[in-house]
Amino acid sequence: MPASADFDAAELKLIIDAHRSLEGPLLPMLHAIQDSFGHIPAESHAPICDALNITRAELHGVISFYHDFREAPAGRHVLKICRAEACQSVGGSELAESLLSKLGLNWHGTTPNGAVTIEPVYCLGLCACAPAAMVDDRVVGRIDAARLDTLLAEAGA
Repeated sequence: MPASADFDAAELKLIIDAHRSLEGPLLPMLHAIQDSFGHIPAESHAPICDALNITRAELHGVISFYHDFREAPAGRHVLKICRAEACQSVGGSELAESLLSKLGLNWHGTTPNGAVTIEPVYCLGLCACAPAAMVDDRVVGRIDAARLDTLLAEAGA
């Protein structure tokens, strides 16, 4: 498989070497790789496994368990929709499913123009203003379909 355009094996080696001697190095290593590449490239899996003496299945289990890790680059903006109970209790689940259906995406999907990636988040701390969402680093409470449409339009979706 050819390396993705943003993959730099030398940079990956520096990240692995900087983290491999830590106690519990995998999560800090994965965060650093994602900070550097914008996701966890498939090309990084074998070097990580070799450095930490873990199997690809173990690595996949960690990457797929933690919702903050991406296996593909995100869009220019990330819209996170709260999936916690408080937001669900006031229609957050229906709102999210409607949005995903409207955009023709699944969770972690990116709009065809690359503008927005839709991700679940499991509490934004705005329970009193539920349902809540976050666009990049901006938290928004009391969202509804119209507010979501506005957020998407502002993000270029």
